[in-house]
Amino acid sequence: ITICLICLGTRLAPKENLDIPVLFMPDTMKMYKAVVVIHVMRENGENWPYEDSAELNKDLKSCVTIAESGGIQGILWIYPVHGIPEAPQQQLAVVRCRARQRIERRLEVLLTGVVPGATAMPATRNSTASSTNKPANVQEEVQVTDGFSTTLEFLYELQYQTNEIKSHLEACIGMHLIQRERDTESGIITLIFNIVFAPNKPMRNEATLVVQCTTGGIWRFPMLFIATQPEVDDVINIEAVGLNKESIVSFKLTSQTR
Repeated sequence: ITICLICLGTRLAPKENLDIPVLFMPDTMKMYKAVVVIHVMRENGENWPYEDSAELNKDLKSCVTIAESGGIQGILWIYPVHGIPEAPQQQLAVVRCRARQRIERRLEVLLTGVVPGATAMPATRNSTASSTNKPANVQEEVQVTDGFSTTLEFLYELQYQTNEIKSHLEACIGMHLIQRERDTESGIITLIFNIVFAPNKPMRNEATLVVQCTTGGIWRFPMLFIATQPEVDDVINIEAVGLNKESIVSFKLTSQTR
């Protein structure tokens, strides 16, 4: 969609600002495009003198209107406007796991407004029954590229508030899109993600699952990742050999990194 707005009868003093209101009220989750064009002419109707108007380069010719006399009759400012609809903030999804363990869980998110007339409804559904602890060598039935990935009509990624939170979560979270469903009556699309959370230390950090339709709509789903205290590794018993005498016990520690 291209819209040209010409401000007629508006006087501007030198270095004066002009505010142009733009209203955006989408009914579908897709990008809308418009162009705001400002056409400025002298108040007395005279042209700006320019002797070599015929030799103006192509880019400059598109920004001015040339009079028959060869002067510049008007100047154009062209502002492209992209309207990107964004769904309201959705409910919080919580993923909880003990440190030094691994949890695998399914997360369903509902994308409303993809087609006109789709009604708004809660956009996140979590199923605790699908949360399982599995060994690390389990292979998924559906393989999807990690990160900001193209999946037919949608892109998705996990975004973090700070780089520090990103450094804590990025290494212990895996997310894959494994299924996509669409309700033919309502037009609501359901995306099913498989999330693996394997924290190595206690934490409580937030992230946002951002889903973007290739046509322009954006949905944001806040997530909270909680890693509780790990299980006790072992119990060390030290038996006293007598009063005022030292008792010593030794044990081995294995580092998880170099």
